[in-house]
Amino acid sequence: MKFLVLLSSAATLLLPSTSFDQPQKGWEPLLDKNLSKWRTYESYRHQNGYKGQQPVDAEGKPLTPIGYDKNEANVFSVVMEQGQPVLRISGEIYGCVFTKQDFKNYDLKLKVRWGKKKWTPRLNEPLDSGILYNSQGECGVDYWRSWMLAQEFQVSEYRDGNAMGDFWCIANSSADIHATHNTTENTLKFTPAAPLLTMGKEGRNFCQASANYESPNGEWTELELLNVNGQSVHLVNGHVVLAAENSGYLANGQRNPLTHGKIQLQSEAAEVFYKDIMIKPLAAMPAAYSKYFK
Repeated sequence: MKFLVLLSSAATLLLPSTSFDQPQKGWEPLLDKNLSKWRTYESYRHQNGYKGQQPVDAEGKPLTPIGYDKNEANVFSVVMEQGQPVLRISGEIYGCVFTKQDFKNYDLKLKVRWGKKKWTPRLNEPLDSGILYNSQGECGVDYWRSWMLAQEFQVSEYRDGNAMGDFWCIANSSADIHATHNTTENTLKFTPAAPLLTMGKEGRNFCQASANYESPNGEWTELELLNVNGQSVHLVNGHVVLAAENSGYLANGQRNPLTHGKIQLQSEAAEVFYKDIMIKPLAAMPAAYSKYFK
């Protein structure tokens, strides 16, 4: 099934509780043993003390990123488990695997499970990855010089305020989120009844999920992203943990729409596995979730 950048046909809506272990009518599997629907990008083996500047060699000369479709150190690979393809991202080198196709207005489902390996510079940090959506342009435009302009559905081990479903602005992206300030931390937290706050300006580039619903370590966690006309909903094991609207990006002081793009899965210094990656078109945001945008 081919997706157009603009999806105009109606689609049957599927509620989050539906199982997706096997492909179902209307769903397109995105993962196969050959990664045929994806490309890769690798930037650098980031070291401790990194502060956003281009890494240099022993002589102080800027290093060139590894680049597209190189897959050095076999960072991205597919293993078969019980006859199903499972994507392994080692995390050894920062970068991403990203869809060849541009998507707009969809329901994305996938499962995630942590591995055991961690790498510098996050040896003492929570395990980390992420789903980057509405991804446009070239890789390497963010702080870590590894990803495209995008919005992030955070995939993170629950620790130190990090949780599955948090929101990050990648590069100069922007969105509006109902949020309150945490009383013990200088961060924001998704709170449906709170006023809308604009992300991507005034130092606001991160918003915590409303709660933690991650499965126990070693088990699969089901993630779901609904993304329709600049509105997005993050779900973890069937629970809504964040909603964002007015997806855009800031350029020359102006806010521009960011409502379609490729899907990236991050390599960010932690071993992680993904499976059952499937996507389905949506004509509109399902009624069950429209209440988050009133």
